[in-house]
Amino acid sequence: MKTEDFNYELPEELIAQSPLEKRDNSKLMILDKNTGDIKHTHFNEIIDDLDSNDILVMNDTKVIPARLYGVKEDTDAAIEILMLKEEEKDIWQCLVKPAKRIKVGTIVNFSNKLKAECLEIRDEGIRVFKLIYDGILYEILDELGEMPLPPYIHEKLKDKDRYQTVYAKNIGSAAAPTAGLHFTKELMDKIRDKGIQIVFITLHVGLGTFRPVNVEDVTKHKMHSEFYSMDKDTACVLNDAKKNGKRIVSVGTTTTRTLETIMSMYGEFKECSGFTDIFIYPGYKFKGVDALITNFHLPKSTLLMLVSALSSKEIIMNAYNEAIKNKYRFFSFGDSMFIK
Repeated sequence: MKTEDFNYELPEELIAQSPLEKRDNSKLMILDKNTGDIKHTHFNEIIDDLDSNDILVMNDTKVIPARLYGVKEDTDAAIEILMLKEEEKDIWQCLVKPAKRIKVGTIVNFSNKLKAECLEIRDEGIRVFKLIYDGILYEILDELGEMPLPPYIHEKLKDKDRYQTVYAKNIGSAAAPTAGLHFTKELMDKIRDKGIQIVFITLHVGLGTFRPVNVEDVTKHKMHSEFYSMDKDTACVLNDAKKNGKRIVSVGTTTTRTLETIMSMYGEFKECSGFTDIFIYPGYKFKGVDALITNFHLPKSTLLMLVSALSSKEIIMNAYNEAIKNKYRFFSFGDSMFIK
């Protein structure tokens, strides 16, 4: 299986540069994963395609304003870092630009409240830093940091909250779980009123989710690990759903990777936490997820491979062609797809 098999041509004007005024006004493609049949609607009407027995699983991670701009203490050279994950207290794995300027012992100043010392050099532009600060770290990041928007978004984000889901709770992500950006609190209330249970897991989105595939052979790609957790209540609801033949609808690829990690490890859902580097691509047999709400993903990405595994590469690529013909908006602030 070649990475090039998951390539497609996308007109640049279809890359969404900003969120819609109302979250749930985005377009929604309903895709039958077995037949490839397509229906076009809007996200605020997704309730029509959800059944009262469905269980909706969402990722309640909260994005850190994780992009920081500073200067090297000795030379005043400009440095940009993206905080990826906390490995232990105040020790963070970060993506650095330009990485070649940062050696072990280098100190980067961001303000009189925050600086970072490089402890370790890793591959692919990654450095490990100790953060040195006065006060509460997340308050300092709120003041100094920028939302870590992907590089294909060139417009400034006016409201930081638009790169958070309305149910974001557990802080720790370097990117938003973007499938969830379409939900409003009002829509979630309507979904619950229909009898559909909504439960939450946490996966802190890091490099594993958005790192491009740079190898020709898909199976040779190595995912970076990301932290996940599931509580006891969610595990009980999902095990009951499996036992009673209810459909588990995953909101987003990060939620999917968490559910499949736990099912692969334990053969059931259970209260647990850890790090996952699961890589799902065609040929994978899903153990936990029955249906998926997701955005339209980058060419040759692990996310496109995951959705292809749930249906088939041919059906997904045909759906993407239909989305392009119908002027759907793509990627993080783009439109949505319900694969069922």
